[in-house]
Amino acid sequence: MPEKKKRRFVKPLLLGLITLAAVIQLVPYGRDHTNPSVTGEPQWDSAATRDLAKRACFDCHSNETVWPWYSHVAPISWLVQRDVDEGREKLNFSEWDRPQKEADEAAEAVREGEMPMWIYLPTHPEARLTDAETQALISGLEATTGTKDEHKD
Repeated sequence: MPEKKKRRFVKPLLLGLITLAAVIQLVPYGRDHTNPSVTGEPQWDSAATRDLAKRACFDCHSNETVWPWYSHVAPISWLVQRDVDEGREKLNFSEWDRPQKEADEAAEAVREGEMPMWIYLPTHPEARLTDAETQALISGLEATTGTKDEHKD
């Protein structure tokens, strides 16, 4: 294809992409970043466990999500909202007054490296725990959720 024909397609393509990016900003999903009320927290085994959980888990597994700037820009906002919705559904440290289906799996997910999710870590360096902090979080979650004896190494 000659160079002139290529250029004729580049400008409309870029204009189309910019228009699409602007239009998807009108989709409301992923825009309501109000956090529900905290109705009850677990009886943490220690303040240190809560602090580690807050650093590594609370953005997706509590009603205390800190919404970064990019969580307001579609389509990233859609992905962030979906992750938070799914995280809160599985385990919510802010609604301990209702059954938590996967509370007994929290320590195991951290132990196996499933949590925090790899995609979360580049933009949340505070969630990168040292080996010692990871072990402390695992032990603390086991003690807090009553699963300590189930996971002997």
